[in-house]
Amino acid sequence: MVMDPIFLPQLTRAPEQTENISVNAPLADLASLTPVQGQIKVVHHGNYLQVSATAETIVTLVCDRCLQSYNHRLATQTSELIWLQEAVLDDVAEGITFTGDLEDPALTESLPPNGYFYPEDWLYQQLCLSLPQRQLCDTKCPGIVVEATAETEKHSLDQRWSILETLKQQLQNGAQ
Repeated sequence: MVMDPIFLPQLTRAPEQTENISVNAPLADLASLTPVQGQIKVVHHGNYLQVSATAETIVTLVCDRCLQSYNHRLATQTSELIWLQEAVLDDVAEGITFTGDLEDPALTESLPPNGYFYPEDWLYQQLCLSLPQRQLCDTKCPGIVVEATAETEKHSLDQRWSILETLKQQLQNGAQ
């Protein structure tokens, strides 16, 4: 299923300037085991959009400790304000530095008032932001278990230190 883009001037003519979208399909760019299920609500408030969503799916992740694959229920319940204004190109191309002003329009999401809102792309971004930073199959995951044997310790020695290891053995044999 591809969610159709919403033409913003057309949204102003919708009942209560609102569009509700039911989601029950996989997203094109999100590798998930189950379809994404949920709701997206887009409300036009004149000079901004209020977008909210509740969605969930199951994805396969790789544990950061043991490198095993595991299934994870990915869920999001989020909302965002998107300002409707023409793109501001003043100093963006030349690179501006952050001055600490949180009201800077370059720090907010915006769309042109006569443009489109892409709900599938927006939902994909929200789900990606909901992925856990530390991906652990279990809080008690021990990680990769490496059994140390004399043979593996011998091979794990960096070859650049082999002469020093030989000297160490000679000193031990001479001391006896």
